[in-house]
Order: sequence, then structure tokens, then C-alpha cells
Amino acid sequence: MRILIAPDKFKGSLTAAEAAAAIAEGALRVYPDAEAVQFPVADGGEGTLEAAVAAGYEERLNAVVGPVLAPVGAAWAFRKDSSGGATAVIEMAQASGLAHMEPTPANALRAHSYGCGQLIAAALDAGATEIVLGVGGSAMTDGGSGALRALGLKPLDAAGNVVPLGGGSLAEVAAVDVSGLDPRLGAVKFRIAVDVQNPLYGPDGAAHVFGPQKGADAEAAEVLDAGLRNWASVLRQATGRDVNVPGAGAAGGFPASFLAFSGAALERGFDLVAGLTGLREKLVGADLVITGEGSLDSQSLTGKAPVALADAARALGIPVIMVAGRILVTPEDLARHGVVAAAQLLDVAPSPAEAVAKAAKYLAWATSQVLEGA
Repeated sequence: MRILIAPDKFKGSLTAAEAAAAIAEGALRVYPDAEAVQFPVADGGEGTLEAAVAAGYEERLNAVVGPVLAPVGAAWAFRKDSSGGATAVIEMAQASGLAHMEPTPANALRAHSYGCGQLIAAALDAGATEIVLGVGGSAMTDGGSGALRALGLKPLDAAGNVVPLGGGSLAEVAAVDVSGLDPRLGAVKFRIAVDVQNPLYGPDGAAHVFGPQKGADAEAAEVLDAGLRNWASVLRQATGRDVNVPGAGAAGGFPASFLAFSGAALERGFDLVAGLTGLREKLVGADLVITGEGSLDSQSLTGKAPVALADAARALGIPVIMVAGRILVTPEDLARHGVVAAAQLLDVAPSPAEAVAKAAKYLAWATSQVLEGA
């Protein structure tokens, strides 16, 4: 029997690789002679870098400017291909993530994506011909302007002065000086993992929908939304491109700047990462798939990695078992995605706190129990 073990992270408890190891341990207790292939997955958010490294990409580290100017160490991944090209994988949370910033109204206004732009510059310097951007977990609402600043763009106010970094200053931008913009932006292929369809601005835009989780109160959200609206106007004047499109509101509007100044494509996160890491090839020949994540809920059903993987397995006729920290959807919901059995850590751990503290132990246990009962 060949078992493909491909979980996403158990946020706050286990990385995807750690989860895969725990699931494998539980599976081999029941099927000791099975071939257990461990393959961490992600859907373009946090964990994308880990999935790329697990698939053979080289991990690199750069010191960059964090979302509120404090320096941070940010990892990214790189791999050359046989045709002479090279792919870089950049996870925005590494450089410009909310984990690097306290979510307050003041920080929501000043947060920026400059550090992510520095990683893009490092990838270009390394010879990347394709750059994959996983944009989950972002701290800023700056429309990607900070990243372009790191790549040579100068946003100017009406007096010709460079405006400060951060989404709170975007309403002041009257024009952009592109004379110093890195010319390599037009030659590299940008692929941005996006799993939301929110526009750049407006009631359903980046500031109003996602700003609050980054610390924005109602007043700050209005300022940020006005800034994004103005930034879209400035970008349109500079490039002739309308960037207020579905998906541009992801990651604080980050895609907007790259839709304007490069040939960036917005892609469904799971499909992008699956193709990048070779997941679909791993599916072929599997007799069983075991996947899961920390919280399996209604958001999971919208195309997050474990459910998207289950759909792909179902299309090939491969049964799927789901193991999660907690399961907040019905067996019927899961069955529609080809899941034949599921278990949660809360079923085997004595308390939620214990499930988090000793997640690997209970994940292995839950896996062996669900396999014995399947």
C-alpha cells in the first residue's frame, strides 16, 4: 500500500512537515508494511515556503526591513531548472507579515511591503526568471507600493517629495517617478497565489475587509481605503492599467502594483503550489491520501489545501482520510469532497490545551484510530 501523507500546517502547534511525520507514525502503526510518502502542502499562504523546501528548493535567508521598519530575517527559496531558468518562492509573511507587528491603528497605517520588495530584488539578483509570491499573513495595506519602492519606484506628492512608506500615506501620492524602477520587472514571470476575489478598494476591498485584523479601526480603514483608491488612480495614469480587479485586494492590495508594472498573473493558491512542488505527480499511484490541518471549518471548504487536495484525489478515485485539530464541518460536507473518514485531535486528547501542547502525540493517535475504524 502506498499512502500519500500531505497535510497543511496545524497553526500554533505543528508545521506541515511535523504534522506529516506525526501522521506517518500513526499510519505505520496500523499498516507497518505501507510506503508512507510525506509531502507537506500549502495553498499559497503561510507554509508555502516550507512546502517548496520540502519539495527540493534551496532555502536562502536575507535581512530585510520589516513591516514597521525593524529589521527581520526572511527566508525564501530558489531552484534552477534544466532549461536554464530559475524559480524563486517568496512568502510575504516572512518579510512583511503580521507576526512582525503589533496590530494597532497606528501600525496599520504605517505598515508597508518594502521588505518583500527586497526579497524580490534578491531573487532577481540570483537570476530568477519566475517568482512565485505567497501573500498570506500580510501586515500592511499599502497596495504593494512599499515593494515597488524597494525596486526603485518613487511615489511623489504634489510638491515632488517622496511620500513616507505605508498605506496611510497613499492618499498623498500625486505621481510616480519610474526612472529608477528595476527594468527586470518586465522580464520576469510573476505568479501571485490569491484565494480571495476582493477588489482593491471599496466596501469589499482590502482596507475594509482585511484591515481590522491588521489593527485598523474604522477611521484607519477609511484612510487606507482612500489611499488605495488614489493609488489605483495613480497607477492607471502611469501605466494605463486598471488594477481594481477581483483578487487585487489580497494581502493589503499587494497585487495591484505588480499588475500595473509587470505581467503578473493571479492564480488559485493550491493549484499554484501543487504544480510548483510536484504534488499532482505524487498523487498518481497512491492507494490512500491522508491530509488535514489545524482547524477544518467552513473556510476550508472554499478551496484551502486539504480540501483542494481531497478534490484532486477524488478525481483520480483515491480515497481520502482527513485528520484535523478540530472539525467544524459535517461528515456530509467532507463526503462531497471524497473524504471517507475523519478524526480530530479533540476526540483523543483530554483537553483542547493538551491537544495543542502535545499535538504530534495526539495526531499520531487520532490517525491510527481513524485508520483502524475505516
